[in-house]
Amino acid sequence: MELILLLIIAIYVISYRQNNGKNVYRFFITQVKDVYDKYAPYSYKEVREKVKALNQEFTPREYLTQAVIYAGVAGGIAYLYFYNIVIALVYAGIVVLFIPYLTYLRYQKIYSEFIFEQVQIYTTNVIMEFTTTQSFVKSLEGVRDSGILEDPVLEDVKTMIDMSYQNGTIDESIEFFNAKYPFYMVKNMNQLFLQITKEGAKDSGESLENMSQDIDALVEGVYRDQADRKIFHKKFITFGLSLYLLVMAMQFLLGTDSYIELLDIWYVKLILHAILIINSLFLISGEKFYNEDVGAE
Repeated sequence: MELILLLIIAIYVISYRQNNGKNVYRFFITQVKDVYDKYAPYSYKEVREKVKALNQEFTPREYLTQAVIYAGVAGGIAYLYFYNIVIALVYAGIVVLFIPYLTYLRYQKIYSEFIFEQVQIYTTNVIMEFTTTQSFVKSLEGVRDSGILEDPVLEDVKTMIDMSYQNGTIDESIEFFNAKYPFYMVKNMNQLFLQITKEGAKDSGESLENMSQDIDALVEGVYRDQADRKIFHKKFITFGLSLYLLVMAMQFLLGTDSYIELLDIWYVKLILHAILIINSLFLISGEKFYNEDVGAE
């Protein structure tokens, strides 16, 4: 403990000296934000704004309803384990604290699905535009002006167009978009257009048709995966909640009075707390899996 305190003090002193009187708290927050912006795929603020624009953000009433249901279920389960109102209230409060994280996971899912749909629109329509324009940049301009794309993808397509005109080549713009949206359909299609642009557009029709079919197959696979995830999610939640109720089987076998007597033993309580915590972490990990990478190919 003393070592940890010394390390915290050392970090504070070094930060203060390096910033020459600046607010160290503000410096620390700035550094954390810089690291997050560097490695996070998109900010929570951006995600929430898009979810709100899609009219899928929870209303205050929905938040309150969710909190009451979660608290009620958690408190009821905890009471069945310990027959103690205080412990039940503590678990109910802890579960309510997890609601923002669960909401964040839900918003991520909605945002990821939206981005995937936008990328699908981008790839499909660029191919269609190219059959008429025979120019990758002109195809991007056609998609930009069509009104079918939304931000942030639309803004990034505009950036691609500007980079292509500034550099006189599409190489850098393609690298930019591939890094921003690392989907197979994006990389494969952009690579094909890079080859067509450098080697000439002769006999590109068959290659584009094959690419269009590959994109359709990838999209079908993703939507099939999303449907499978929904089925898995329902079964997983049912299974996870049923694990909590195993204590009812124990009480049925021992009898309620005998079970309550066991609660006076400290290690029995410890085991029961461990069961609740492990089951809860199991459910949270399942929710995380269900809501992450929904647009992964």
